[in-house]
Order: sequence, then structure tokens, then C-alpha cells
Amino acid sequence: MLELYSFRFSAMGTACNLHLYAPNHSEAGKIAEAAMSEVFRIEQRYSRYRPDSFLSTINETAARGGTIELDEETAALLDYAYACHKKSEGLFDVTAGVLRNAWDFSSGRLPEQRDIDRLLPLVGMDKLRWDRPSLAFPVPGMELDFGGIGKEYAADRAAAICSAHGIEHGLVDLGGDICVIGPHPDSEPWRIEICHPRDAASFMATVYLARGCIASSGDYERFMEVDGRRYCHILDPRTGWPVRGLSSVSVLSDQCLVAGSVSTIAMLKGENGMQWLKELGIQHLCMDERGKVEGTSPFLPLD
Repeated sequence: MLELYSFRFSAMGTACNLHLYAPNHSEAGKIAEAAMSEVFRIEQRYSRYRPDSFLSTINETAARGGTIELDEETAALLDYAYACHKKSEGLFDVTAGVLRNAWDFSSGRLPEQRDIDRLLPLVGMDKLRWDRPSLAFPVPGMELDFGGIGKEYAADRAAAICSAHGIEHGLVDLGGDICVIGPHPDSEPWRIEICHPRDAASFMATVYLARGCIASSGDYERFMEVDGRRYCHILDPRTGWPVRGLSSVSVLSDQCLVAGSVSTIAMLKGENGMQWLKELGIQHLCMDERGKVEGTSPFLPLD
């Protein structure tokens, strides 16, 4: 007889949950510990906030304009980032994190244009020299930021570990990046509610998933309002200014990594994001800045 066991923990700056069906708490706990350990490992390797992370080592090399060899895992992540860069026509750029040095969303003050202009020459994956396994930074002062794919990659890995340990019914939730391993034992899907970007107390839609992944991106996670206009943390690498057009994007995929990157690219495309998602043919739900909602099954109907 399987019972549902839930485990809460904090990682990557957010609240996380594992919901696993197992024969007993002891077995569920061992599997949860293995999954959490993998999430912590990925955080340790790719957090820009940890001076001992491998990403910090990469960025020390980038700061002086040197060359560094990447291991297979990091190389695969960079390869994926390049694929997203190409798919987005340059909008998805893991070198754009340097722009955060001009933005302080807790200050309520906009940066000076000259401060943004000073950083823009350090942005652009086209400036890197990537010849596996060697990554070179010809322009000193650049840096990498895997914030757009790290948490989603960790969700996929945690779900894979749970599955490898025999979990057939469960859900991994890393701050809203969700992987459904399998339905409840009675074959009922999991109920997942999509937050409303303008009302934290309500939801845009409810999705029922038996398996698969969902990730969301929006202008409600970190932002400031100045003179009645919202400025979010998602920055256009071409201008250094926050994107506009969409308030929220949620995407379904077989991989959380794909769902997360696609939702971010849609946000970066602004007013063209909805049409791009339609052409891509991926299941999605969007709200634009005017409150217009568009989506595909299973997000519809939206009541």
C-alpha cells in the first residue's frame, strides 16, 4: 500500500517540495534525501552567489579574459544555452547577467543610461569562443549566469533520481518549476494552479497533469514600479532594459529545462511572444500587460 509523503526544503533561493508515494516514510525519506542532495549539488556548482561554485571559477576566468576547460555537465548546459540563443535570435543570453549590476529592484530607482551603456559591451554569447571543452573570454569583464536554466535542470535531475529509485507516482516542485513523475496511484492527475500575475491570492488557471513538466516566467517575480510603470528583472540583452509586452507565460513540456527556457524566451520576445509560442506549437498559457489571456489545451478553459 502506497502512502503520500511530502518533504519541504529550501534551495536556489526558493521554497521546494517533493511529494512522493512510497510504501513507508523511511523509504520515501531515503529517496527524497537523494533527490535533495542532487538539487544542492547543482546549486553548489552553478550558483553565482557562492564564491566556491564552479560558475564563480568560470567567472573569475571571464573577469580577466582567459580560457577555461569545462566538464561534460557544464559543457552540455552551455550547449543548450547556445541552442536557446539561436532559437531566440539572440534574446536568450547567459552573458546578460552582468546587466544586473546596473539594476537594483529594491531601490525603486531606475539606473542611469550611462551605467547600462557601460555594461552592454560585456553582453553577447557571440563574443565567447566555445571550442569544446575550452571556453574563452576574449573580452575581459564578461560573466556567465545559468539562472535561466539552473533551477529547471535541477528539477529534471531530481525527478530522474526519484524515478531511478522506483518512484512511479510523485511530483517535484522547485519554486514553481514542476516535474510530475506520474499520477496518483488511483491514476488521478495532479492539480496544479497557475498564479495570477497581478493578484497573488488568485489563479489564472488550473492544470491537471499525470506526467510532464511545467515552468512559468513573468514580470511579477522581481520588479519595481516607477511613475506607474512596472520594470521587471527580465532584461533585454540588446538594450539592457526590462522587457515589456507579456506579464506571465507558462509552458508544458516533457522536460522542465525546455519548459523554463521556452517561457523565458517568450517573455523576452515581448508582444511577439504569444505568436511565437503558437508557431512553436507548444502547450502554453500567456497573459499580456493589458490582461489578455491566450492558451492551449490543457490550460483551457480558464475558468
